[in-house]
Amino acid sequence: MEENKSKFKFSYVILLVAIVLLLCLIFTNNGSKGEFLTGGEAEVSELITGREKNNKHEQMIAFYYKDGVGYILLKDSKNVGHFPTNSDYYFYYDKNGTDGIIERLLQKINAANADETLEIDIQVATQPDGISFWDILYPILYIGFGIFLIWMVFRMFSNSNKGAMTFGKSKARAYTSNKVKFNDVAGSDEEKQELEEIVEFLKNPRKFTSLGARIPKGILLVGPPGTGKTLLARAVAGEANVPFITISGSDFVEMFVGVGASRVRDLFDQAKKNKPCIVFIDEIDAVGRQRGAGLGGGNDEREQTLNQLLVEMDGFEPNEGIIVLAATNRSDVLDPALMRPGRFDRQIYVNIPDVKGREGIIKIHSKNKPLDENVDFKTLAKITVGFTGADIENMLNEAAILAARANRPKINMADITEGINKVTMGPQKKSRLITERDKKITAYHESGHAILGKKLQYCDEIQEVSIIPRGMAGGYTMQRPENDNSYRSYNYLMDEIAMCMGGRIAEEIIFKDITTGASSDINQATKIAHDMIYRYGMSKNLGFLSLDTSQQVFIGRDYQTKNEFSEKLAAEADDEIRDILEYNYKRAKKILNENVNLLHEMVKLLFARETIYKDEVDMLMEGKTSDEIQEIMEKRDKEQKEKEAKLKKEREEKELMLSYERKVKEGEKLLASGIITKEEYEAIKQDFEKYKNPQTEDKKAEATEKAAPEVKSEEKKAVRKPAAKKTEEAEKPKRTRARKDDGKGE
Repeated sequence: MEENKSKFKFSYVILLVAIVLLLCLIFTNNGSKGEFLTGGEAEVSELITGREKNNKHEQMIAFYYKDGVGYILLKDSKNVGHFPTNSDYYFYYDKNGTDGIIERLLQKINAANADETLEIDIQVATQPDGISFWDILYPILYIGFGIFLIWMVFRMFSNSNKGAMTFGKSKARAYTSNKVKFNDVAGSDEEKQELEEIVEFLKNPRKFTSLGARIPKGILLVGPPGTGKTLLARAVAGEANVPFITISGSDFVEMFVGVGASRVRDLFDQAKKNKPCIVFIDEIDAVGRQRGAGLGGGNDEREQTLNQLLVEMDGFEPNEGIIVLAATNRSDVLDPALMRPGRFDRQIYVNIPDVKGREGIIKIHSKNKPLDENVDFKTLAKITVGFTGADIENMLNEAAILAARANRPKINMADITEGINKVTMGPQKKSRLITERDKKITAYHESGHAILGKKLQYCDEIQEVSIIPRGMAGGYTMQRPENDNSYRSYNYLMDEIAMCMGGRIAEEIIFKDITTGASSDINQATKIAHDMIYRYGMSKNLGFLSLDTSQQVFIGRDYQTKNEFSEKLAAEADDEIRDILEYNYKRAKKILNENVNLLHEMVKLLFARETIYKDEVDMLMEGKTSDEIQEIMEKRDKEQKEKEAKLKKEREEKELMLSYERKVKEGEKLLASGIITKEEYEAIKQDFEKYKNPQTEDKKAEATEKAAPEVKSEEKKAVRKPAAKKTEEAEKPKRTRARKDDGKGE
């Protein structure tokens, strides 16, 4: 806010100065100085002659000369009042021959106008008749403009972020208040436990120093993107209630040599003024890469910055009370000197959350979102295998957008499932034109995957099958693992290969032909088989042997790789891969041939609904037909719509109630102010009571409607037989009492 105000003031000053300069320019150019003569007196006479041919009565009322320049002012001139600063004519003359200049000038003028002599009244002055206002203002403006230019240059050089003199200043930002706590972080219990000790160090250092322990100087958070490394660092600062200074690794390095090292020094000087504090360097691999690893020479600027960082973290001068937190997802490229104890004492690996952690993250991010009762957090945690905290937050945000787009009062399970698919594979492309043949091929292709996924023992559960194009895929089959197994068995990998082949085999069985739609399935099956032989040692012929050379390479260090096995061994490994693929193709084809009817039923259901889920797939496996399943789905959809309509109506009624309450409160204020009368306020209050208690008003209306026909009939009787009616009304109370007496007598 203060920065915006300063920018506004600066813009206002520039605008004001521009206006003043513009006014000066206008006033300076007001009036013409006539024509400039560079010749002698003859040209002066020619000028006067030319100017006075059409006006013989134009008179020169003033003539002023000084320092070799003569000025002429004519009668009725615009320059009256500005003479001799502004004049009608001026000319040069010889300074040494000023004697008789006026006489010679008059002679030349009269000689040029021989027909009629001009009456010229000459007033000679060697100095102006006083000092003009602009004669005082001009020097002041020039001095002010010079001061303004000097101030602008000084401001440019003193700007903390853009000035050329402050390249060495750190771009770190300090936060003295932080609301993020450990309760706002889920899915990282062990990581939080490690960091809680840092909070204890900052809050109660004597507890550890009394036992000879020292505060860790640095903690490195390592993990994939989106796992919450920055959030954990903010939580540490929030719990410890100390200043939190943050900077990115890329902010150190500039195009000028030595700037990075200067910024590191400035960063730690700033930290010393605020200690105890936490310094957080995000993406430290931008400045902490291994030295001497560049091809053809290293980056001297980055290495100087790294050297300065090493000295500041653990150099000759101790930095007590300053804890450095850093985050990276490429710890393998960091310099060993940076990773040693004394600089980064701890390395905390922030892994992708497990099923329990994902459930906790979903609960945290869904606190401010209205969820339907059918949303199952455990099922969502199982579906979102491999999701980071950032992915889950994005998924729930997409689900909320989808629910708002459909005008639903709450987010249901279908919205969240669609949000998952949108994050992982992109949005649906329902508008894409698909031929009937392509749609049929896609349906049989995905049904082949789904049936094998259900029939094979070690495959994960089928969560969703769809023939709607999404991303680069014409359709998809999504699996849902029951738990987060860190290890995959031989049988699991074999079943996964067989399931990948289901689409191609279904096409071959039904259409007696194959298409290009199985390209990604072939790549995936081949990769799994390759890893089984080359990485996992699952070959029956080669045995316990690894041929893997595909680990991630840091080009600055490992730019040369070579195979550590013979070509003969590689050929045997390739034969083993081919055998695995052929075996799984044969057994997958056998399973689908035995379940062709099931394949047709699933395709029929997919054509009707386009997307089916686990419940529908299970019902198909139990033997139910597609028609029966469609009836169940329609009934379920109808119940869901009725439920949403009811919730929507309740929300509208609640909003209307709040609107009436606001009207009544506003009416009270208007009545107190005398703007409305008491009768108008009572009318507003009565409308609110009618809405608040509609049953009472309905009963009154119903009673009025019932009484209306009786009143009309009685009125008609009164018109026809008025005497009889009076007699009957007079005798009615007597008969009533007689009945009561008879009752008592009995």
